[in-house]
Amino acid sequence: MTFAVDGVTIYTAVDHKPKRSRDLHRLSNIARDPRVTLLVQDYSDDWTALWWCRLEGEARIAGEGADLDRATRLLQAKYRQYEGKPPRGPAIVIAVTAASGWRA
Repeated sequence: MTFAVDGVTIYTAVDHKPKRSRDLHRLSNIARDPRVTLLVQDYSDDWTALWWCRLEGEARIAGEGADLDRATRLLQAKYRQYEGKPPRGPAIVIAVTAASGWRA
């Protein structure tokens, strides 16, 4: 997934890539239980450069307003693919409550 980080908050959004439905499982899962875990890793053939981090937090769905606007701006700044066609949302906003990780 594409994401942007602002302090201890992670933003992602439903974008324009084709999907069978905009009623995504990740959205219904968050509506049912907002506790989430995000695993980010960076693979390299140079195994001395490997790393991962696990972020745990509380997620909420932002269909409009300041959170969706912030997510859109941050994602556009990070990914040039969104410059001309920003994600329409909704956005997922994750307040990180714990982090762990490893690096070589």
